[in-house]
Amino acid sequence: MLWNAFIVILTVAFMEVFSIVAHKYVMHGFGWGWHRSHHEPRDGWFEKNDLFAVVFAGVAIALIYAGSIGHHPLEWIGAGMTAYGALYFVAHDGLVHRRWPFQYVPRRGYLKRLYQAHRMHHAVAGKDGAVSFGFLYAPPVDALKRRLHALHAGPPKKPQPASPRPAGATAPPDAAPPNAARPNAARPNAARPNAARVDASGN
Repeated sequence: MLWNAFIVILTVAFMEVFSIVAHKYVMHGFGWGWHRSHHEPRDGWFEKNDLFAVVFAGVAIALIYAGSIGHHPLEWIGAGMTAYGALYFVAHDGLVHRRWPFQYVPRRGYLKRLYQAHRMHHAVAGKDGAVSFGFLYAPPVDALKRRLHALHAGPPKKPQPASPRPAGATAPPDAAPPNAARPNAARPNAARPNAARVDASGN
């Protein structure tokens, strides 16, 4: 049993190293088509990035099955992958991204550093120039700040959201509306009580 427990623990540690490499070179590389959804506002419970978890869960299930029919110790490697997936769900999906019914922001220790490190990973728009690719390992926050400043020649700047415009419009999002400089009296529909209005937030 001690040997099996060692295999599980070793697999969890290996999965974190593997995940750092996969996160940096696959998810932020050719796998960005799935991972992009994780760096954008989520609409609903799920995101396309969850397909990575489905793939790894499938591998873990296959290993557990192979071990159960005699290919030892594959079942314990699969168990270690499953344990890592559970830790990932609690620390990453739950603690950082709040994909559970309650919210908790850690105030000290390892959990605070993990939370801050992953929030800094999301401080960058797009797949390039990000830091802190681990899910359970968090480098010192000060070192991450220095790395971000070095990569971006200062604090990273996220692009401003584009202003809404009617479908089929050809004007750029930041272009001024045709009657923007005219007083309300000069616009024929300005005084109509039922005229459509748009607030400052674009809603």
